[in-house]
Amino acid sequence: MAKHENDNQRSAEHPHTLLLVDDDAIFRDRLARSFRDRGYEVQVAGGFDVAIDLAQEESPELAVVDLKMPGRSGLDLVRALKDVDAATRVIVLTGYGSIATAVEAMRRGAENYLPKPADADDIIAAFVPDHDSADDPVEVDRTAPTLARAEWEHVHRVLADCDGNISEAARRLGIHRRSLQRKLQKYAPRERARGQRHEALDV
Repeated sequence: MAKHENDNQRSAEHPHTLLLVDDDAIFRDRLARSFRDRGYEVQVAGGFDVAIDLAQEESPELAVVDLKMPGRSGLDLVRALKDVDAATRVIVLTGYGSIATAVEAMRRGAENYLPKPADADDIIAAFVPDHDSADDPVEVDRTAPTLARAEWEHVHRVLADCDGNISEAARRLGIHRRSLQRKLQKYAPRERARGQRHEALDV
């Protein structure tokens, strides 16, 4: 509780500027209101082009970016924001649980990632790591996923793009509808083994 009070006090003295980018207007506006209640100066955008225009006018200290958006993706936006101002700190939000995609976002300059739905406190905590762990940072595994894992994530990403429509997803994947249904019944393959940490990520 004291930590959030200190954060709010610092924000009142020097408000953090934050750019929130998500094509879901209801989620975006609710999250923006939560950040404003905490003393942040917030600008919002529903996609790549508006976000870059805002960043070029005044680069934000912080940015929260949804990975899956119509048009150019959040992955492209992460890199573009860092090109505008390398000091901008970016958190990405992912709605389909793709560890490989989130790690790719971190390769492009994102600081951390969170699964949706995430609230303002979750995001603030992701921007401000625990001081206890500052001297022992968590290592991000950047090895390539196994072929089975990559296929599983691709299938689920296409299905998400089709709003859960199995027939349309099967058409885009170029496979029979029943074959897709069998793939969807399988559990997610394990990431490439590297100790027990990977097993925890795949649960």
